[in-house]
Order: sequence, then structure tokens, then C-alpha cells
Amino acid sequence: MIPQAWRGTGVVAVIGLGKSGVAATRLLAREGVRVYASDASEHPYGGDALESLRTLGGVALDVGRHDLARIRGAAAVIVSPGVPPEAPPLAAAREARVPILSEIDLGFRALSGSGTRCIAITGTNGKTTTTALVAHLLRAAGVHAEAAGNIGRPLADIALENEHYQWLAVEVSSFQLHDSPHFTPEIGILTNLAPDHLDRYPSVEAYYADKRLLFRNASPAQVWVLNGDEPAVLELAAGVPGRRALFSLRRPADGWYDPGARRLHLGREALLARAELGLLGNHNVANALAAALAVREAGVPSAAIGAGLRSFRALPHRLEPVRDVGGVHWINDSKATNIASTVVAVEAMDRPFVLLLGGRHKGEPYTRLAPLLKDRCRLVIAYGEAGPLVAQDLGGQVPLERGTTFEDVVARARRAAQPGDAVLLSPACSSYDMFKNYEERGATFRKLVEAM
Repeated sequence: MIPQAWRGTGVVAVIGLGKSGVAATRLLAREGVRVYASDASEHPYGGDALESLRTLGGVALDVGRHDLARIRGAAAVIVSPGVPPEAPPLAAAREARVPILSEIDLGFRALSGSGTRCIAITGTNGKTTTTALVAHLLRAAGVHAEAAGNIGRPLADIALENEHYQWLAVEVSSFQLHDSPHFTPEIGILTNLAPDHLDRYPSVEAYYADKRLLFRNASPAQVWVLNGDEPAVLELAAGVPGRRALFSLRRPADGWYDPGARRLHLGREALLARAELGLLGNHNVANALAAALAVREAGVPSAAIGAGLRSFRALPHRLEPVRDVGGVHWINDSKATNIASTVVAVEAMDRPFVLLLGGRHKGEPYTRLAPLLKDRCRLVIAYGEAGPLVAQDLGGQVPLERGTTFEDVVARARRAAQPGDAVLLSPACSSYDMFKNYEERGATFRKLVEAM
């Protein structure tokens, strides 16, 4: 429930007016809480909804600025997922000891007592695909379910609309976990761990510490679906109350893959053949196993899980096949915004390929990619702000060219690729040097390919 103290004379500040911030503002206003909502951008991502907020009683809006004095005096701050932790309004709140909570924490508290149960999904990579898989498998089995959090709808929006779902598949980032002290899912999935966000965390250990907050409210009644192939994941969950269900690509487990027979299993039960799963790469086999284990714990029978996996298709910007042009397979993996994601994509390639690599650097060297590129990578095209660093780390080890505009990058790839090759956009960087977000980058890539 929304704290009664917030309904008094104080004000709750909402920082960031994307869809999460807009939903949080509407929910708080409905609950009789006075709200100060602000966004540093003059054209927030949720700008189309701002006019509706202006009509709500008890809501004050600032667009293009933050009133730090009002934030310091707030009863609490609700932060949207895209706001960096070092942003001035959050620094002001911390300095004034104002509690900072995520929109997910707000939505979860508002949903408490509704009977809706949660499957939370986090990890360095695979969160969104696994979340979508969980929601799809539940729906395919006839369960009233929704994907929420960083994918789909904000939890605050679901609470606002008073929709009763049996289960929610909730994608949560490390930043959201940091600010979600009340979040307590019935089932949690930790897909994997790898260095990431080193532009926003002082160390890998600090990043992993936020991931461990998935377990902050752990109890014996909860179930944790864990990657049994990663010691770092098992170490992070060591000593956590609750039951474990492990998935593995290397050995029999609660959910596992038999590479010899090319078949996915739940325990001793065969689930489906690898060829029936319409997703590229072994990492997606792991994602499918994680989702299958979670929905089995939610009560879905194995036959329905297998049928649901057969009908699932790749999400946009995640090893998404775009089209074949002249015998060349073009693949949009714009969501690969870190080295670990690009490693996964490269390992999924079963043919020669041209790799488009670059964007805004996130702090990790690109040298880790070099051994993986030597055998099948025909050419790396480095571009964007990170282009010089990519060239420095990989030059002389793999064929490499420097691109300029994004159109130039795609044109270079088209000239270099031969029939039977693939062109893989898997940038290992954020998109913010040239695009608003990774979706815009992927959509631009798709548009250029479809125009060929």
C-alpha cells in the first residue's frame, strides 16, 4: 500500500517523466498524494502524456529543469529507470536524506494485497528475452499474465488501472534493485553475470552487489532460478533462503540442454528439440530453460511449456533477423550495449560475418572480442565515439575499417559482405552518441536494410 504519511502535508517528488515517471505521478495523484514531477529534458520521452498530468489536482510539473530545493524537502523521491544515480536531483535527495525509491517499488507496494504474484528477472544479459518468454509461456498456457518493469508496462500503470493479473513477469535492472527495498517476488531468475555499467559503477563488485539485492527479502517460500554454469551467480546466491532451480547448458540439471541429442529438458523429461526453438544462439537456449523452470514453478505443465516455446519469436533488436539481401543475412542486435552481449552474439554466428561495433563507450576494453573474431569475422567496422578505442583494441588483430555516419557504416558492410555471410549489428556500446536509444539505432538499421 502507499504509505499513509505521504498523504499528509508533504510532497513526493518524481524524477524523470518517461512512461514510468508518468505512471508513478498518476498513481500517486490518484492516491491523494501531492506530487512534484520533473525532467531535465525539455522534450521528455513521455511528453505526449504530460498534458494529462497538468489536469490532475495536486501535481506540479517542471520540464527542462529540476527544483533541487523542492526535492530536498520531499517526503520521498520516486526515480525512473533511465535517471543515472549521480544525477543532481538524486544527489540532492541523498544529501538531504530523502528516501529514494524506484517506480517498481512504488508499483509493487500499490499492488500488495491484490493477489497478483511476481516472477522477477534480472542479470547482465538476457533479461528482456527471458521476461518476454516467461510472459508468453504463461499466456500460452491460459494464465492471465503481463510483462512489466523494463519491458512492457510500468508496475505503477498496472496498479493504476486496477487490472488483476495472476502473474507478472517483471524485468528489473541493477539500478532498480538498488532502490526497491520492498520488492519481494515469489520467483526470481538470475540469468547471468558479467562486467557492465562500469561507466556508472565504481567497480564490478559494486554492480554485482546491486544484483544481489534481488535476494534482499528472501524467505524459505521463494524460488530462485539460477544459472548453474556460472560460479559468480551461484556465489552471489550462496546462503540465500529459498529453494533453488538450476539451468545448465553443460550438464543435467533442473533445466538442461543435451547438445548431443540437441534437445532441451526439464529434469528427466524431454521438452523440445533445439530446432523447434526459433531463437539464435546457445544463450537463448539458456534463456528458454530459465523461463521454463520459472513457469513450471508457477504451475504450468511441461507439455504447455514446450508448446509455448515452439511459438515464441525473437524480440526486436535482440539477434533479430531483418532480411536476406543477395544471399547476405542481416541481423539486428542493437540491444547489445556491452561486451558480454556482443560476445554472446558473435558466438551465435555459424557463418562468416561483418560486425558493426561502436557507439558510446561504457568502460570495458574491446580486446576480449579479438580471439572470438579471428576465425569467422570478415571485417569489423568501428564507428561512433568509441570508434578510436575499438580500432586501438582490435586493430592489427582482425580486419578493421572506420565508419563515419551510420549510413556509411551500413554501406561499408554491404560492400564487404559476400553471399552466405551475415552482417551483425552488435555494437557493445550504448547508442547515445548518435541515437536517442538502442531502439532508434536498431530501427534505423532495419530501415536501411529494408531499403536495399
